[in-house]
Amino acid sequence: MSSADAPLAPGVRVLVRDEEWLVRGVQTDTPDGTMIKAVGVSEFVQDLEATFFTELDEVQAMRPEETVLVADTSSQFRQSRLFLEAVLRRTPLPRSERGLALADRFLLDPLTYQQRPVELALSGLRPRILLADVVGLGKTLEIGLILAELIRRGRGERILVVSPQQVLEQFQRELWTRFSIPLVRLDSVGIQRIQQEIPAGRNPFTYFKRAIISVDTLKDAGQFGHHLDAIDWDAVVIDESHNLINKGTKRNELAQRLARKTDALLLASATPHNGDKESFAELISLLDPAAIADKKNYVKKDIEHLYLRRTKISPEVRDQIGDRWADRGPSVPVQCAAGPLEEEVFRELTETWMTGKWSDEPVRGQHRLFPYTLLKAFLSSHKALASTVAKRLAKKDLGPTESASLEQLAGLVAAIEDDNSTKLNQLVAELKTIGVGPRSKTRAVVFSESVPTLKWLAEVLPGRLGFGPDAVRVLHGGVTDTEEQQILQDFELEGSSVRLLVTGDVASEGVNLHRQCHQLIHFDIPWSLIRIEQRNGRVDRYGQQHRPEFRALILTSQVTNAKDDNTVAAKLLVREANVHRSLGSVEAAIGIHDAEAEEDRLVKDLLEGKTVDESYEQGFEVDVLADLMAGVGETSAVADVPVARVPKLFASTSEFVEAALRELYDNRPEDAIDLRREKELTTFLAPDDLVYRLSDLPKSYLQAHREGDKLRLKVTFDRKLAQRKLDEARQAKTSSWPGIAFLSDVHPMIDWLVDKVLMRLGRQQAPVLTADVPGPVFLVQGVYANKLGQPTVVEWMAVSGLPGLGTVRPMDEVLAGAGVGPKMVNRAESVPLQPLQKMVPAAVASARDYLAGRRAEWEKTNAEPLDAYRAKLADFSKASLFSKRVEGTVREQNDLVDRLETVPDPLLRVLAVLVKPGEGAA
Repeated sequence: MSSADAPLAPGVRVLVRDEEWLVRGVQTDTPDGTMIKAVGVSEFVQDLEATFFTELDEVQAMRPEETVLVADTSSQFRQSRLFLEAVLRRTPLPRSERGLALADRFLLDPLTYQQRPVELALSGLRPRILLADVVGLGKTLEIGLILAELIRRGRGERILVVSPQQVLEQFQRELWTRFSIPLVRLDSVGIQRIQQEIPAGRNPFTYFKRAIISVDTLKDAGQFGHHLDAIDWDAVVIDESHNLINKGTKRNELAQRLARKTDALLLASATPHNGDKESFAELISLLDPAAIADKKNYVKKDIEHLYLRRTKISPEVRDQIGDRWADRGPSVPVQCAAGPLEEEVFRELTETWMTGKWSDEPVRGQHRLFPYTLLKAFLSSHKALASTVAKRLAKKDLGPTESASLEQLAGLVAAIEDDNSTKLNQLVAELKTIGVGPRSKTRAVVFSESVPTLKWLAEVLPGRLGFGPDAVRVLHGGVTDTEEQQILQDFELEGSSVRLLVTGDVASEGVNLHRQCHQLIHFDIPWSLIRIEQRNGRVDRYGQQHRPEFRALILTSQVTNAKDDNTVAAKLLVREANVHRSLGSVEAAIGIHDAEAEEDRLVKDLLEGKTVDESYEQGFEVDVLADLMAGVGETSAVADVPVARVPKLFASTSEFVEAALRELYDNRPEDAIDLRREKELTTFLAPDDLVYRLSDLPKSYLQAHREGDKLRLKVTFDRKLAQRKLDEARQAKTSSWPGIAFLSDVHPMIDWLVDKVLMRLGRQQAPVLTADVPGPVFLVQGVYANKLGQPTVVEWMAVSGLPGLGTVRPMDEVLAGAGVGPKMVNRAESVPLQPLQKMVPAAVASARDYLAGRRAEWEKTNAEPLDAYRAKLADFSKASLFSKRVEGTVREQNDLVDRLETVPDPLLRVLAVLVKPGEGAA
């Protein structure tokens, strides 16, 4: 029988090419018919993953009426209970189920404010949202929770994460250690792996189903564009998504390409827009192309279903973080009085380049803002100024006046030696004051905007602090991706020799620096409150156990009218601290949401004669997006996140794993896979088919678990043990990946066991077991799905009363009442199967009639959001200026809604039969 004659859905067994396969995913209406993703069951294709199309292959689905009943002879009916549990786990939750199924199953604190984005993602037609929480609230954890729920729903098989290169390893490690979601990391080393392991020309994204790659690597359309166009994703995550909003850029083109090719789209950014409503509308349109008809004129209610924005002082956040996030300390300005040689430079800048005011006379040159560039460079360091002057002198467009002035400035700078640098001397003193030294574990991070300054500090600081060469690391945009990730990983490891990280603003977005550090020093201050807050957020974030402390070196001058750090930097330092304390974030206070735009605006005002305070109080007072960002997603702490009702036969996943291992290895897993237990720790030699499922993890991580030619897995269900091992990994010297894995419900090992259990029964067989029931009870699964193969209704039915008029009750209630569980006793009674076998068609008919009777109710529930979105599309079409773009958007979105309609015919499966004990006695 072809797939056209019987419904197909995940969990069904089919025959293709004379082999038996277990369906993992289904999509209808492809150019080649129904697409079926499956894993092999029969001997010659066992565990082989494959994709079939019904127009190209004969796909034979099993008719439920032809189910063959078999007696279960296993102890305590273990085989039947495992099979039923595996079916429950393998069956995706229906689209109508909006509650969280796995909220408390991971290695993290179950905080409802971090679960709230999952609730929002599951509430829409598609999981497409913007996570716009401010710095430090845990957006990576929120993303992990959403991805895990999508995996449980059968909508997370193919995942692509796109992030800045400096957080690739960090993001990959968090998803694995916290959620058991493996991603292959395609950094420069990962790209080499592609070239070595995949045939030339092969699409790498068909080979790696779950991958993380940097936006700068992926944006190269010439290298990856055609591969991306050929792949559909279940979920795409784009971190630091504010970098995508500039239309016409490669990053924006990449985002547009990915948005069209994925079901779920998760965008994350603590600075989600630059203050421009049209730019923000472009970002929102990635999530829902029909959300905004007029990109210049829209309000919160148009888009609030697509994003969340919370701060540390939001009610739900404030009530829950408790001692998991220490309160930040003050930002301390450290005054550094310029020395004589530095004062000469201040005098030259003031009298020659600025004439005592923010202007460009008398040395104008070709660049109006160049005097400001010189000043900013000097406020960083004499090395930065020397580099800036040298680069300008190398230009060919210099006039004689500018050239002579630059030569004069170069001579003054050249006279300054390291010992004459007031800020360097003060930095060393501050580091010693806070305890940074050779015999101390104290760590600090030092930020500077200037690469010449960073390189210089990394060169001179080890000697002045008595450090060896490995104690001080430098990070800037010129470092390779693998070096960058290694530096950040070493800084996070308690056991490493790194004590001081000298970094530019490349580490100000997305990077965790708080694990072993709570001391941060601004060697120079960016002229942007946003950038200051982003820097501080590296150590002031969720999980920080110690009070974050901030210092800023303020270079001061006695030269009349000199523009020293007290003119701008010191004022910004105080303003950022005050705004953060009162509002939780600076963007709402300044009306600008882009650091470069903020600095450009400030410099413009300074050139026009305004002070810093006048600029922020007058120039930034209008926030065109304040009404959009204020309070979006803020919820009372008493509002619970909905929880899904998920039937189960085992009290815990650990009990399921124990029973499954004993079933698969005939009660002797200790011999078959060298299973060992030590309190809460379980270790065993992983079979090859399980090793294959782990191949996305770093080779170094897998190699560390090698035992001869085998891989020894070390796993636990104990959160305290897993967290302790994670903490110990951060205390190591070489690796921050723990040797023991926490077994979440989406761990590849659990997935592997579920598949193995499902394959234990023969083709289209259902077990018969004795239980506390008055007569035969047929357990039947009923599934309605949409054209994408996603279940819209899942019913677990228990049919009794046969051979008369069948009665249908909820399966989980019947199983509980019948005592189906680990305390069952299998007396190996001989149950006559033939009378039961004759009842199978009647049981299927009763279940089908039950589903048909409730179909109208379910169709209404499923149709309501679809009809609402169709109406929204009609409004969008009317409100938008007619264009081919609008017409195409409406057509594409209507096609999507059509594919979300429920297919009329349900899938029915007879899972098992319960009979009364003694019913089959001779």
